[in-house]
Amino acid sequence: MNRSRVIILATVLALIGIAIPLSATVYLSWVRANQVEEDRLMFFAQRALERAHISFRDASLTLKQLDHASFAPCSPEHIRQMRVATITTRSVDDIGYFEDGYLKCTSTGMMVDKIALAPEQYTSQDGIRFSLTMSPVISDGRRLIGLAYNAHKALLDPVRFADIILDDDMQLAVGLSDGSLLGSVHDPDQAFIKSLVASPHAQRDDEVLHALAREGDLIAVTIEPDFRLFKQLRQELLILLPLGILMAIFTVSLVIWFSRRRLSPLGELKIAVEHKEFVLHYQPIVSLKTGACIGAEALVRWQRPDGSMTRPDLFIPLAEESGLIMQITDQVLDILVRELKPFLNANRDAHIAVNLSAQDIKSGRILPVLQQKLYGTGIDNHQIWLEATERGFMDVQAARSTIDIARTRGHAVAIDDFGTGYSSLSYLQGLPMDALKIDKSFVDTIGTDAATASVTTHIINIAKTLNLKIVAEGVETQAQADYLSARDVEYGQGWLFAKAMPANDFVAFYHKSRRQLDSDVPAS
Repeated sequence: MNRSRVIILATVLALIGIAIPLSATVYLSWVRANQVEEDRLMFFAQRALERAHISFRDASLTLKQLDHASFAPCSPEHIRQMRVATITTRSVDDIGYFEDGYLKCTSTGMMVDKIALAPEQYTSQDGIRFSLTMSPVISDGRRLIGLAYNAHKALLDPVRFADIILDDDMQLAVGLSDGSLLGSVHDPDQAFIKSLVASPHAQRDDEVLHALAREGDLIAVTIEPDFRLFKQLRQELLILLPLGILMAIFTVSLVIWFSRRRLSPLGELKIAVEHKEFVLHYQPIVSLKTGACIGAEALVRWQRPDGSMTRPDLFIPLAEESGLIMQITDQVLDILVRELKPFLNANRDAHIAVNLSAQDIKSGRILPVLQQKLYGTGIDNHQIWLEATERGFMDVQAARSTIDIARTRGHAVAIDDFGTGYSSLSYLQGLPMDALKIDKSFVDTIGTDAATASVTTHIINIAKTLNLKIVAEGVETQAQADYLSARDVEYGQGWLFAKAMPANDFVAFYHKSRRQLDSDVPAS
């Protein structure tokens, strides 16, 4: 995952981090708004159903009581009882008695006109028969509901079945379980109401909200326009939207934090390690006496996906500080074996120097790793030199153990950048080294009046006293090379001879220097 992919991914995640909380907020607000409105509609539907049941129950009880009375039909006592029942039963407007299919008497007295029993469309579970479209003379043509039990029949105003106060934009209908309409409020569409009442399941409509309540033979439905839902939705959004915005901000903040970590130098270095973005360049080491190449130092480079190179001094300190250096060292060994295995097998006198970190020297963990990576390659241990700066030897006891094992296995060990670290002489005296590398900063002072110019000679003398091979780094002029050679410094590396180069170029350079050496040798 390179930088551009991290940016793209972060942008996508940020958009998702905004979209999901806000979408969830809108969805939850919608669900809550629906629930609030459904609960509200159901409240009125159940309340209407309760009132309708009271009217139905009172009328049914009155009819049954009259039916079980012992007085003679249409006697003065019977008529008086019907009159009392009509007056005392709030839901009943009138009560009559039928005989042979005709109305014989009512609560007002004996009938003169011959009035036939009205058709009945529905019978309840307890035997109450309903006439739904009655328009008796006493109602002046108004529609009344007839409830009959045996010979008695009560007239009820449809309002008694929908006796509830609603908001102006709400509608109510109360009916029977077969879809017949008993009463309504605010004139709902009867066809739509009938379809709802007759359906065993609640239906939905794009323009209205409704709720259904059922109990026994009765059913109630309440309706309101959908704008009430959107009004409630706005109220819910006012409550939940701030929470959604906070969640979005939190999510985006996490994405930014994650992205910054991935895009930080350490984050990018971790990506480089994961994706093995490192390559090796090899800087030749030459004999100052003959000019022949005797090996090279493997220098790691960070090659980014766009092909650009990052210098070691820009990432090695961060790698050491973060602990990633050990993984980088392992990758360096893998690359070295892959690129130079044929070369090293064919040129046993050549060696490659590998830089180790302070952690590798202190822990010694590099030795089994190196042994495992060289196993079966044909590369001899003496062909791999191990180098470390003075900082790697600060823990003298641990360093000595690592060096002893490495030298026992045949690896040469060199101290790199000598003179730039801590207590250099004490390290050299206390550790079994094979070689010393003079830092470029000292080589640069050769032939100058710098205060440190004499240090180079002093370092050479120390190395000679300790029988160490010497490699001078950063040799850029022939004068520097001559100065070092005159003081028996064996090897040099620097731009005077060659810059660090890819493996194929190094192999070509090595063979060229060898052929040139052979051509310079006088024939016997």
